[in-house]
Amino acid sequence: MSVSITRVWRPSTARRVVLDGFAPVPRGTSQSNPPLLSWPAKDPADVLDYEFDISAAVAGHESDAVAAISVVPSPAGSGHLTVGDIAADGRIAVVWLSGGQAGTTYRLQLTVTTTSGRVLGRAVALPVLALAAQQTPSGALQAAGGAVITDQNGNPILIGG
Repeated sequence: MSVSITRVWRPSTARRVVLDGFAPVPRGTSQSNPPLLSWPAKDPADVLDYEFDISAAVAGHESDAVAAISVVPSPAGSGHLTVGDIAADGRIAVVWLSGGQAGTTYRLQLTVTTTSGRVLGRAVALPVLALAAQQTPSGALQAAGGAVITDQNGNPILIGG
């Protein structure tokens, strides 16, 4: 008997930022600006889901959830970061991101509207780095075409040193 498999997609918590800054501040003190929220770096070839958790902003309002999301990356344009699918999972906004230029830290302006009408705007940084590119180590033995010669474990064979 053959049974087709249904996949259940769940956002990855490895790329989740949690909205903070909603803690009460004692009288007579001033609150400093919290640091810019930041997602872990991605490679330009990655197509990944990134999460934005608004639970702190709606604490005490158990029925409130994400209703709409706007995402604007900067810098923008051809060859830069691309916003793909946008979804919500209760109090978590999920954004699929692809592309980007290596060496650029993008600033994504997220605006979330909740089912009760709250509107939250935050910026989140996303560094794009050439994570998949391997650099040739100094002193590596190379074939005539420039390919690095490796041992049986895949480690480059180094000349000298």
